[in-house]
Amino acid sequence: MEEKPVRVLACGDVEGKLTALFSRVQTIQKKTGQFDLLLCVGEFFGTSPEAEAEWQQYKTGAKKAPIHTYILGAASQETAKNFPSADGCELADNITYLGRRGMFTGASGLQIAYVSGREALQEPALAHCFTSKDLSALVAPLTSSSKFRGVDILLTSQWPRGYCSCASVASLADKLKPRYHFAALEGAHYERLPYRNHVVLQENAQHVSRFIALATVNNPAKKKYLYAFNIIPMKTMDPSELVKQPQDVTENPYRHSVKDKTDKRQMSFSAAAEEPATQFFFDLSRKQGGGPRGRGRKRPSEGDGRGRDQQHEGDGHHQGLPKQPPQPSGPCWFCLASPQVEKHLVISIGTHCYLAMAKGGLTPHHMLILPIGHYQSVVDLGSEVVLEMEKYKSALRSFYKSKGERCVLFERNYRSQHLQLQVVPVPLDRCATEDIKEAFTVQAQEQQMELMEIPQHTDLKQIAPPGTPYFYVELDSGEKLFYRIQKHFPLQFGREVLASEAILNIPTRADWKECKQSREEEDESCKQLRDDFQPYDFTWES
Repeated sequence: MEEKPVRVLACGDVEGKLTALFSRVQTIQKKTGQFDLLLCVGEFFGTSPEAEAEWQQYKTGAKKAPIHTYILGAASQETAKNFPSADGCELADNITYLGRRGMFTGASGLQIAYVSGREALQEPALAHCFTSKDLSALVAPLTSSSKFRGVDILLTSQWPRGYCSCASVASLADKLKPRYHFAALEGAHYERLPYRNHVVLQENAQHVSRFIALATVNNPAKKKYLYAFNIIPMKTMDPSELVKQPQDVTENPYRHSVKDKTDKRQMSFSAAAEEPATQFFFDLSRKQGGGPRGRGRKRPSEGDGRGRDQQHEGDGHHQGLPKQPPQPSGPCWFCLASPQVEKHLVISIGTHCYLAMAKGGLTPHHMLILPIGHYQSVVDLGSEVVLEMEKYKSALRSFYKSKGERCVLFERNYRSQHLQLQVVPVPLDRCATEDIKEAFTVQAQEQQMELMEIPQHTDLKQIAPPGTPYFYVELDSGEKLFYRIQKHFPLQFGREVLASEAILNIPTRADWKECKQSREEEDESCKQLRDDFQPYDFTWES
């Protein structure tokens, strides 16, 4: 007999907007049928008089939640008054407070582990905070059994460490191995690729985990705050079905791989927790050594991009022997050593990257950052190449700022064989960063695409393993927008958005082929741009 899945809705911060939430739930249920339960993470209650008046209607029974709703405790001192004790209890008809921390097992056998509030930063802990003792009390009884495989769902308000959040939550997720982990509080929607809970070829296969952060109910940016899914409880699942690995599975982000010449071993999380934040979930930026480069420049043929790290996908710290980038299968217009490259467009040459004027650029200052070696996308780059690419980004931001312009970067890893990071300046007085973000979002929606906002310090490798087609935008605020390309994608999308009336208002320049210059015009434009950029060019530092 086939097991019946449990239909679950998960929600981010409600902040007292109960009617808005439950109206949305009712709309969903009318379209897709009844769900079994609604799980709310983050701050459930609001502090405004309107929010408190709204809650009274549910508390008195004048209104009733249309679904069994389970909530976490307060995430701030202001909302702690709504919870009579640390123990779970029914707060209103169909609205249940789970408690400070614990395990809830439904009639179906679905196991939900939960921790309310924020990590305590002082002793004694405030009412809205959890402590290490709370986590130990939750974890110890579960993991002491040799039969423990993990939990179905983990609910925390805080994210794992790496994005304004907490290492203890990362440790908790690593130990409890939830199939789904939901969090909120950051006002962002983020879905990480599923990750393994075992070391391949060293441990028996286990189920994968998915981390999903949800935004605030009715947020003005219309970020996703509700997540619907079906789940068969782990206890009743066929073991072989449970451990099936999806194609886009990644390595466990909470474990630090270490390799030397003779040994490769997986560190425990407790050891990794002593390392800097770069070991964790989102903030995988890498600090690498390397002094300033001298004035003498390499000839193009010398720039082979050596020094690329062999990296364990997603951890950013798996050191290996230097590896030469893959060689192009045919002629490449962007490999610096290639006969096809148009060297007269080159502005600056570094050790691993170079800067070129865009052919048929949107504006006179439109440039490209490109790796010297043959790499297809940002996610294929070794750490040294990434580091130098960041230096070029920083130099260009300073250069554009001196011209009264802001910097927009985008990459299209689709139907392209060599990475081209497009860098387009937008005059500061034309539009704000928010306008640019909105233009990308709206035009994506018109094309039936949903751009996902990702945390500023997220490494793209966590979201798009090598070989994944994607489109990526980085704004001058540090905000990043990402779209995982499914089947078809408009090749000129990035240019079309920036050329639109809302941004640069030069729609006729959306296609680079319509903006071609003669060789003489390119030579003159490039010479001017090279001279203008030189004061910001770090490759000239002695």
